[in-house]
Amino acid sequence: LGLLYQEYRDKSTRQEIETRRLQDSQTDPEESSPSEETPSEAEPSSTTENKAPPQISLLRNSNSRFNLWQDLPEIRSSGVLSILQPDEIKLQEAMFELVTSEASYYKSLNLLVSHFMENERLKKILHQSEAHILFSNVLDVMAVSERFLLDLEQRVEENIVISDVCDIVYQHTVNHFSVYITYVSNQTYQERAYKQLLQDKPAFREVISQLELDPKCKGLSFSSFLILPFQRITRLKLLVQNILKKVEEKSDRETTALDAHKELETVVKACNEGVRKMSRTEQMISIQKKLEFKIKSVPIISHSRWLLKQGELQQMNGPKTSRTLRTKKLFREIYLFLFNDLLVICRQIPGDKYQVFDSAPRGLLRVEELEDQGQSLANVFILRLLENADDREASYMLKASSQSEMKRWMISLAPNRRTKFVSFTSRLVDCPQIQCVHPYVAQQPDELSLELADVLNILDKTDDGWIFGERLHDQERGWFPSSMGEEILNPKIRAQNLKECFRVHKSDDSQRRKLGSRNRQ
Repeated sequence: LGLLYQEYRDKSTRQEIETRRLQDSQTDPEESSPSEETPSEAEPSSTTENKAPPQISLLRNSNSRFNLWQDLPEIRSSGVLSILQPDEIKLQEAMFELVTSEASYYKSLNLLVSHFMENERLKKILHQSEAHILFSNVLDVMAVSERFLLDLEQRVEENIVISDVCDIVYQHTVNHFSVYITYVSNQTYQERAYKQLLQDKPAFREVISQLELDPKCKGLSFSSFLILPFQRITRLKLLVQNILKKVEEKSDRETTALDAHKELETVVKACNEGVRKMSRTEQMISIQKKLEFKIKSVPIISHSRWLLKQGELQQMNGPKTSRTLRTKKLFREIYLFLFNDLLVICRQIPGDKYQVFDSAPRGLLRVEELEDQGQSLANVFILRLLENADDREASYMLKASSQSEMKRWMISLAPNRRTKFVSFTSRLVDCPQIQCVHPYVAQQPDELSLELADVLNILDKTDDGWIFGERLHDQERGWFPSSMGEEILNPKIRAQNLKECFRVHKSDDSQRRKLGSRNRQ
């Protein structure tokens, strides 16, 4: 059977990783062959029939493998490969991958609907409201994907050399892709409903397990089908970026690629905001209930406020803190809630409550690391509140549990503080880079979730295995374990990655100014 999208995406990103490894080991990035530079699946080719009226041949042929454009029998027999320049062949591969991956994605969506959503046993178990939360507007998403795929395939069948696909991406993003925002915004409710159903309804759990065992699913879980739309809209943006990197500069195809990318970026950001909005609101309500103010009360809940970091630190006791430690009792626990615009300093009290004894606007915080102070003062830093709850300056000497925890607090408290490595807004500085070889799901608000093949600039790192990075394709920043990636050692590849990044965002001057600024999640 043809590849399901989950398989396609995994194979594609792993091929991308191997390609970058190959390039990194070479002196000249251009030494690798066109097929190696394309993150597509080089599967055994099968005959693709030419049909008179445009039809979804990739969709209708269930035995179709998604091979390289240059491996198609029609392309090989046409002689066009001997005429086209290598750069144009790479561009054809990038456009062809967008089409074939959409066919694979539609195949997986169709399986989600026909195999799970429309299963008669499942329908009897689920209330209508439960089914609506679980599957949301997936039928709308599938209809949009089918219409999109029809237009893409019609373009492919017009000529063996694909003229463009980004104009089609642009039109569909503007006119139809809002269905993705609706689906993805429901994700928090969807995950909660799914966990609740597994827990409360043994019959649901049994049917889902049986359906997952069907050979059609190829060992993939039900939840992997539910998250397909979010994965696809994000991946689609990266596929357009890949095309943009390969089109001729100042050409019509560059213009359409830039337009398509800009619209996709708008949709992806709206999806992310939709996901965050509900979870943030619930989190703020929960925190508000736990706080008791010893000082003048500060309203915590605000539509523009969210949590960046929380946790326990050790504070050195005494009104005039000395750097000379005589006993371990000089430290006592305090608890910090850091929001995007406010810091609240507390002490934990019985009943899972926190008594607030100081606060300050985040913009009025300064941090300073204590260096070479001996083991007793390891991982200690100074936190200064330029204007605290009493409208005066205050200082706290704080000790973290590890070097990484200290650095994470310092960067979160003062985001504009200079990091160890210069950000990539400077073209003159060769910033260390890393590519993700293991996916990572963020566990804390200051961490960054990683997808396979993500490329990031390393802004800071710790001796205990953490990296503070900035992802090139969307400028999101955060911490992640160093074991999740491999450093890119070839300076030419790093320079090439930066050049491509600037090109992708050059259409939006304001975006360029923001490339190195902190994206406060």
